[in-house]
Amino acid sequence: MDARHLNYTAQDGTQLHSRLYLPANTDQAHAGVLVFPEWWGVGEHVLHSAERLAHSGYAALAVDLYGNGLLTDKAEEANRHMSHLLSHPEKLVERCDLALAALRHADNVDGTRIAAIGFCFGGRVVLDMARRGADVNAVASFHGILATDTPARAGAVKAAILVEHAGGDSMVGMDDVAAFRAEMDAAGADYRIDVFEHAKHGFTNPQATANGERNGVDLAYNADAAADAWVNMLAFFGKHL
Repeated sequence: MDARHLNYTAQDGTQLHSRLYLPANTDQAHAGVLVFPEWWGVGEHVLHSAERLAHSGYAALAVDLYGNGLLTDKAEEANRHMSHLLSHPEKLVERCDLALAALRHADNVDGTRIAAIGFCFGGRVVLDMARRGADVNAVASFHGILATDTPARAGAVKAAILVEHAGGDSMVGMDDVAAFRAEMDAAGADYRIDVFEHAKHGFTNPQATANGERNGVDLAYNADAAADAWVNMLAFFGKHL
């Protein structure tokens, strides 16, 4: 496996420091996967997820959304950075588009086969990419935020959508799942939702329980649900990429 920095600059001058992971066989073009982080920023969980994708044969880009590789373990600070981007959607869209272009045109990447995954805040990011008809084949959200300010229009969604949801998520409830399902049905989207009944928000991140306890946030790692969700994603990408 090969790992390298992939840096680019937003229109406002923010330096975005993403990291590209490539499979060991770099003599052929690989399908690409954008990996969008939780609200903490590009930390160990996101980097490890990108590395795992590379070991499965994908070119994976761990995406820096905040700029300058910003990373925090404080929920108040993470929420401030996330809220800033959500309140400036034009910045968020631009940074997603920059990451997509950077991955699509990277060496050894098959630009016709691109997917995006995201965790928590990153889940909201990839779902909004699908909603606006971004040119990707598939997206997968893990314990992602399902609500949006920009619901999908009928016929606009091009990507196949996978949602891996925690049934015990106190931040994103089953009413949000029902609303998302209704939105996707109205849009005519190709989507699938898996619910892990006893999992909580952040269930894929081995550091979630400690992060939650430190910050007073209802997070918990669930190894079984995390493993099953990853298998589901790989099978989904095997079908759509």
